[in-house]
Amino acid sequence: MKVFLSHQSSDKKEAAKIAEYLKSCGIDVYFDQFDKDLQKAAADNNPQGVVAAIKKGVTTSTDMLVLVSPNTLRSEWVPFEIGYGYDALDVKALTLKGIKSTDIPDYIKVVPIIRDIYDIDKYAKSIGNMLLMEAKGIIRKTADPSHPLSGVMDDIITT
Repeated sequence: MKVFLSHQSSDKKEAAKIAEYLKSCGIDVYFDQFDKDLQKAAADNNPQGVVAAIKKGVTTSTDMLVLVSPNTLRSEWVPFEIGYGYDALDVKALTLKGIKSTDIPDYIKVVPIIRDIYDIDKYAKSIGNMLLMEAKGIIRKTADPSHPLSGVMDDIITT
């Protein structure tokens, strides 16, 4: 299992927390900050290199999590990443804190949506290393303020 983390660059801080959380659950993650080739291509203003790195990240992944925030609507790359991976990967969306269902773009509403900490824990348990998660104390109550994604995602969506 490897999860490609698609996000708008303005959400890099939140994306990094989600990537680290998934890694702590024993899940391999493709995150642009971990990809030296992509970083070099971006620094060199080389769009062909950026596209090649994204394609490689997608083709070596099994799943894609698309972070949804108000910034997603302005993204140049998120629609490309979804389009490139849509037929090949298990694509899901993950909403950041405070995102309402009405804020989610139509092109993302066609995939399952991870709305809160309960859902991300459930997802991590389904594909992660359960023994590692138990040993690290990662399996916890969703309302726990010490959860690594508290403040990044909603604690629980009731509607």
